[in-house]
Amino acid sequence: MKTSSHMILFAISLAAPLLAGLVASAAPAAPVAIEVVRKDADKRIDVLVAGQPFTSYIYPTDVKKPVLYPIRTAGGAVITRGFPLLPGESTDHPHHVGLWFNYGDIDGIDFWNNSDAIPADKRDHYGTIQHKGVKTARGGKGTGQLEVQSDWVMPDGKVVLHEETSFTFGAAEGRRLIDRVATLTAAKGPVRFNDSKEGALGLRVTRALELPRKAQEFKDAKGKTEKVAEPNAIEVTGQYLSSEGKTGDDVWGTRARWVILTGTVAKEPVTVAIFDHPKNNSHPTWWHARNYGLFAANPFGKKFFPGNTEALNYTLEGGKSARFAYRVLILSHTAKTDEVEAEYKRFVAEVR
Repeated sequence: MKTSSHMILFAISLAAPLLAGLVASAAPAAPVAIEVVRKDADKRIDVLVAGQPFTSYIYPTDVKKPVLYPIRTAGGAVITRGFPLLPGESTDHPHHVGLWFNYGDIDGIDFWNNSDAIPADKRDHYGTIQHKGVKTARGGKGTGQLEVQSDWVMPDGKVVLHEETSFTFGAAEGRRLIDRVATLTAAKGPVRFNDSKEGALGLRVTRALELPRKAQEFKDAKGKTEKVAEPNAIEVTGQYLSSEGKTGDDVWGTRARWVILTGTVAKEPVTVAIFDHPKNNSHPTWWHARNYGLFAANPFGKKFFPGNTEALNYTLEGGKSARFAYRVLILSHTAKTDEVEAEYKRFVAEVR
């Protein structure tokens, strides 16, 4: 991948002393100031908490969809994998960047696996999500808002879906949160989300939050094999737990209202939770949560998960819209089940 200005800026940002993050963690319990700063020339919007970086909404052409990257804890630890924008970590699945929302089979076209790693002669099978504009970008005490527009574009240039997405960024002592609420509208005729395991809200975490495992191989919907190396056991500390009591690898393919990933990053205990809103399609969602660091909620992939023989093939009729709301909560401690359940109820009450 070619080096670009935004990659250099992120490299500098990630190399900043951890002391800067510790300043944010020492903030009082009262809401702290959140800034949402547009940097159009760099194709990114920075989110700052008490003047320190939390995350950025970026839309470079080489990533093939807008993403939030990187994402930090209240203590300043980065929870997202650096690759492919930064070197030094595992290089499998180059389409796994930060936090994103897309899908592996839209009318037969793959939006999930698209990246610069796809050869030019194969790109007629892959779709791209293109950032189109910013409606709102504002900060405040304890919360920040970002509203953006994007289009889901087929290889021939046809727009199949319009997306309007609202991000709410929250911060307080020891906690950070991101609400991502997307409204998808079928641009013209019906759009079918054919069943696929490749979807939909995805988060690729840093190596420290991976689960211990052996080397693995996975195949995507087109039969392409991805090899995932065995990690150094000293480096990995992750563990999944679902609202239904599933743990570790047993979370994959099951349905749950929420799943948490706990571990230690840069000596900081961390809990990363993803909450599925009750009004989302197929709630409680299926989880495409892998031990190598992919943490994803999939409301469309029914047939690809254990115990299902019939396909869902969710269809959005022309001109119709569907809403998908999720919360990503990042706590600077190892959360207990009752605490997570209380946080989930808070999410449901706050996001209608």
